[in-house]
Amino acid sequence: MGTLYLVRHGQASFGADDYDVLSPLGHRQSVRLGEYFRSKGLRFEAALTGTLNRQVQTFAGICEGMGAAFADSTVAADRAPAGVLPHLSWPGLNEYDSAAVIGAIHPYPLARPDTPELYRHHFRLLKDGLAQWMAGVVSPRGMPDYNGFVAGITGALEHIRTHYQGDVLLVSSGGPIATAVGHVLGTSPEAMIELNLGIRNCSVTEFAFSPRRHRLQTFNTLPHLDAPEYAGWVTYA
Repeated sequence: MGTLYLVRHGQASFGADDYDVLSPLGHRQSVRLGEYFRSKGLRFEAALTGTLNRQVQTFAGICEGMGAAFADSTVAADRAPAGVLPHLSWPGLNEYDSAAVIGAIHPYPLARPDTPELYRHHFRLLKDGLAQWMAGVVSPRGMPDYNGFVAGITGALEHIRTHYQGDVLLVSSGGPIATAVGHVLGTSPEAMIELNLGIRNCSVTEFAFSPRRHRLQTFNTLPHLDAPEYAGWVTYA
């Protein structure tokens, strides 16, 4: 039986012109997680990430902390040189487009969320838009329907079950990780929204897996930040 480590990307640049880039703190979070993995003696058989910048940058930071390089998917796990982690890009692990989700129900530009009230307003709209997308009521521009989104994630889980036996790293975002957890537990789409919005940056969720199924072991943990000096490193957006 193997263990799948699902990691949400580090802190991105919420409210900036380009959200899809790690903040300086997000980079430190990812490197710190890699250092933790190295201290535990983890040796990943393979790694999967989405193709978004913040996901790939988080994976690179983890590799930096582990002192590992990474190779593309053309390098088989059993042929990779020592210290090289085979990496597979999986577009189905990309996050939904939150701006498109909000735009589907609120077709007017939102003010930059630079106050607590605007921040809450942003996420109220996001929750409403997600619920309507999941129910098939709206079709956010440039996005698949909800069933297609889920299929991209469950396809990654099936690939892992059928191709690997040891420890596997998966770096993605809150939406795909919450969807994976909801799929394994059989929860409602509404529960997945709540899971999604509570997932912390660079948090670790663990599945035990066999060729037949995945089983949830831990959810949304931050073992690498469990020390007073990292108290200010815990973020959500």
